[in-house]
Amino acid sequence: MHNERYIRQITLPQVGLEGQRKLADASVLVVGVGGLGNAMLPYLVSCGIGTIGLIDGDSVSLSNLHRQTLFTEADLDRPKVEVAQLKLQSLNTETQIETFAEYLSAENSIALFQRYDMVIDATDRVPVRYLINDAAVLTGTPFVHAALYRFQIQMSVFNYQNGPTYRCLYPNPSQEVQSCDEAGVLPTTVAIAGMLQANEAIKVILGIGQVHSGKLLLLDTLTNQQHQFSFQKNNELHITEEFFYREHRREEVRHLSIQEALALQGIFVDVRESHEHPKLAMDNYLQFPLSKFEHEGIPLKKDQHLFLFCQSGARSE
Repeated sequence: MHNERYIRQITLPQVGLEGQRKLADASVLVVGVGGLGNAMLPYLVSCGIGTIGLIDGDSVSLSNLHRQTLFTEADLDRPKVEVAQLKLQSLNTETQIETFAEYLSAENSIALFQRYDMVIDATDRVPVRYLINDAAVLTGTPFVHAALYRFQIQMSVFNYQNGPTYRCLYPNPSQEVQSCDEAGVLPTTVAIAGMLQANEAIKVILGIGQVHSGKLLLLDTLTNQQHQFSFQKNNELHITEEFFYREHRREEVRHLSIQEALALQGIFVDVRESHEHPKLAMDNYLQFPLSKFEHEGIPLKKDQHLFLFCQSGARSE
């Protein structure tokens, strides 16, 4: 460990050499190398965290570049974890960066979480947040969470020292939450959220300050107003292995191109809301918004080929 590299933070009495050794001994798994991951990872690496794992099965696309600053146009179609590892390793060779070019699932999450001291939720998919929460509870792993909706940020630390979990705050998933792809977001909002997460992760490792456990921070970047709410642990919630696999293990979703789907001559179900564009005119087309799924049965026959699609793929999956 080269102390000169970290001298500015070692100078802080709350850090010092002992704190720097804690950072060097720590291991953190970042789930998602999108906007939040891109914002926080350079700082987690540069402050000297010993081991950082990256898990993401996605590749770099053009629409990522406006907020995912680790990537350039030359990186298009390359695996995100591969590009991020190269960029981050050049920033600090003292940090070991481990990559997993796959999506988090019921099959890999438990073993992965057991390898790391902490998990950072850098996703924007509601089902994955519950998967992270439940795997964190089963493995006794704290995780730092942030979520975005347009100009609004929420941030908290869950399962910290057996504290409140994500399900204590949100017991059941909502099908109507939009991702950044669907709702839109400014890169600066994403960056602020990622910084908040990185800061909490460093505090947890160092054992300094007030960790945001049992509290939810809400920040509006348009007005610069922020609010903080407290919530309690729900001791009636019990996450068991049986519950975990029943809740999260599912048949693999099959992804098809439009040409493959057309060749199979099935029903095309648009799960976008009615106000979304562009409007489509095609044979065997049905618009059935995802928000209706909880309340209405989809009017189709079981023997029909069914192709679900939306704006970016998140809701249809």
